[in-house]
Amino acid sequence: MSVRAQQHSATVLGRERLADHLLRLRLGGEGLAGFTSTGLPDEWVALVVPGQFQSRYYTVRSWDGSELVLDVVVHNEGLVTEWAQRPEGVVGETVVVTDPKGSFTPPADAGWLMLVGDLTALPAIARICSSTDLPVRVWAEVPERPQGYLPDTVEVTWLAQPGDGQSALADVVADLTWPEGPGYFWMAGESAQMRAIRKHLMRDVRLPSEQYDVMGYWRGGQARQPRAVDPGPIWRAGKAAGKSDEEIWADYDQARDDQAREAQ
Repeated sequence: MSVRAQQHSATVLGRERLADHLLRLRLGGEGLAGFTSTGLPDEWVALVVPGQFQSRYYTVRSWDGSELVLDVVVHNEGLVTEWAQRPEGVVGETVVVTDPKGSFTPPADAGWLMLVGDLTALPAIARICSSTDLPVRVWAEVPERPQGYLPDTVEVTWLAQPGDGQSALADVVADLTWPEGPGYFWMAGESAQMRAIRKHLMRDVRLPSEQYDVMGYWRGGQARQPRAVDPGPIWRAGKAAGKSDEEIWADYDQARDDQAREAQ
């Protein structure tokens, strides 16, 4: 039986534009009193914003015991994007985050790190670079460079994103020259690119599985589809009626079932 991750309410303390497509949210409040970091530099949380049920996953850029920082990649539309970029602001609003999870576990004998990713991976890459003493090389595919985002001491190859919703990182990895000895390769980005890269690491590079971690953060080639049922009005009506989250979830599920029957 699956168990829903522990949830924590948080207040938006600040919002800062880091680049055209990158927005920083600072979260705090008493609801984060039970929040505990995994200690892994690529840890992520699920974020639920006001008026929504569905969550989206974001890397923890930092956690100091009281303030949680998330750097959010934004587009023209999207579940979190539209809320985070509201002209009237989001400071003071309440969001929900889950307990974090992470996967960055280099082997004890690793002598080097290679980090590759697009803009969605950059928060994790930045935190990894700041938390390791190993020699690091970075390849970052971005629509624009966030100035000062990565440490000056790190060797970075900046790559132009081929287009909105596109990535060419599989070709980049195919041309990499690999260091001698054991190390660790970490990568995140578009899912199809990540699948191709995993095959390349296994079949061509023959990198041992404990020496790499490759994760799909998003799916390309698909236009964002409108939701069949907008959860916003259901959430607001449920809260106004004093319903619990479980009761509101049930109302949302019922509305989706009704919509599906009407479409038949």
